[in-house]
Amino acid sequence: MKASRIAVAAAFAGSAVLALSAPAFAHVGVQPEGPAAKGGYAVIDFKVPNERDDASTTKVEVNLPADHPLASVMPQPVAGWSVKVTKSKLDKPLTMEGEKVTEAVTKVTWTADGKGIEPGYFQKFPLSVGALPENTDRLVFKALQTYSDKQVVRWIEVPQAGQAEPENPAPVLELSAASTDDHGNGSSGAENASGTAGTSGKAAKSGTAAAGSSGTDTTARVLGVVGIVVGVAGLAFGIVAGRRRSHA
Repeated sequence: MKASRIAVAAAFAGSAVLALSAPAFAHVGVQPEGPAAKGGYAVIDFKVPNERDDASTTKVEVNLPADHPLASVMPQPVAGWSVKVTKSKLDKPLTMEGEKVTEAVTKVTWTADGKGIEPGYFQKFPLSVGALPENTDRLVFKALQTYSDKQVVRWIEVPQAGQAEPENPAPVLELSAASTDDHGNGSSGAENASGTAGTSGKAAKSGTAAAGSSGTDTTARVLGVVGIVVGVAGLAFGIVAGRRRSHA
């Protein structure tokens, strides 16, 4: 009886811990679809879960870091959502591919055309961004999540190293070491693919030449065998004919 009570208490405590920790996993986050290398370009996804069971998420606002402005920001269309890109003048112009950039995207807003993100679901909102800064290890994007009942959850608290995660943490993109590819846009992969294709082409030509050589060798062998057979047959015929003449 005592053991069963302990088991029930442990199960209750475990469920309570899960219930308390669940909201920590339900915040707005950001992850790259591939490498997010310093100085390069990347596609990043803002993952927005609905943490309510009685309302839908109808609007998502993502503020881009003002201390590290991004010269290029392009949203990918998301079915059921309209998107607005807000640009602002830069206090300090950026230099991109030899040209000065005087304004940059400071906010991207997605608004649901229908029901939005319903309870129990999440939605990804992709952005193509670059060039990523080379003088920082991370980018902080502050986000606002609006529900159908007009409640606004502000994911704007910046996580600090060595401290507990804040209640409403801002999405943080961790940057990797600079890529050898100047733009980090996969051109090296394309070059590798091209190189592979070139190698494959050479291999194909080599294979064709080998096939031709093999075919020639086979033909020569067949002709040689046929010649031998014909020669043996002729020799046998000559012997038989000679014997017939001797008997005659």
